[in-house]
Amino acid sequence: MDVNFVSLNSGSNGNCYYVGNNIDAVLVDVGIACREVEKRMKQLGLAIQSVKAIFVSHEHGDHIKGVSTLANKYKIPVYITDATKKNGPILINHLSKNFVADTPIAIGSITVTAFAKQHDAIDPHSFIITQNNITVGVFTDIGSVCQNVITYFKQCHAIFLEANYDEAMLLNGTYPTHLKNRIKDGQGHLSNKQALELFINHRPTCMSHVMLAHLSKENNTPELAKNIFTQAANNTTITVASRYEATPIFTVKNNGIKNNKVQPKSRTNQLSLF
Repeated sequence: MDVNFVSLNSGSNGNCYYVGNNIDAVLVDVGIACREVEKRMKQLGLAIQSVKAIFVSHEHGDHIKGVSTLANKYKIPVYITDATKKNGPILINHLSKNFVADTPIAIGSITVTAFAKQHDAIDPHSFIITQNNITVGVFTDIGSVCQNVITYFKQCHAIFLEANYDEAMLLNGTYPTHLKNRIKDGQGHLSNKQALELFINHRPTCMSHVMLAHLSKENNTPELAKNIFTQAANNTTITVASRYEATPIFTVKNNGIKNNKVQPKSRTNQLSLF
């Protein structure tokens, strides 16, 4: 069976990523309201009942805003570390499950493996999701390209990859110095350049698709990020996740990529910090 992946929203105004099929699927983070998850999945023809688990990367609001409401409404287990839980969403106890880095967790036909990363949070992790021998990575909110990032990146057939900021736009932009430093100090976010270097130096031959994610509204543009990746893409499809709407459904099959062209309605009025 094929593996679908969708960004329901990506950016500092909210992050939520879907990976799976119509039988078993998982969400990584729910940083948008429950009603938005419901609406966007319905627009795409994705059944909420297929979501068998939510995995939480860290406690920042743009990753946990809708976790409690969605999980409690649909009785979806939430996998979250104890340290993140203390500062994160309020959950019904029996829905809260712990995970340990580098230890695969089986969710029906899906296996999810977390790994530790550099980010300014209590206990931050990213994830790879494997189903039917196809692996999709969710690599956002990464301050630097550490060995963990490289090791798991090399396993991915498709990936949500952070390309948060353009270095010149950040340097010359209006953000105060402390915020600029937070973003680029090795505990914040990956720049276009850092993400591109990871892609060029460590891309596996099986990687058919890169979806650039968590772009800054003020310090990047979708066109800029996509253009620099496209120049090095070869046979890898490059797309950009929106901060205003869900992407179409993309499907990995036999190391190939297929766009199902399911288009959600646009949204135009969400704001963000960076």
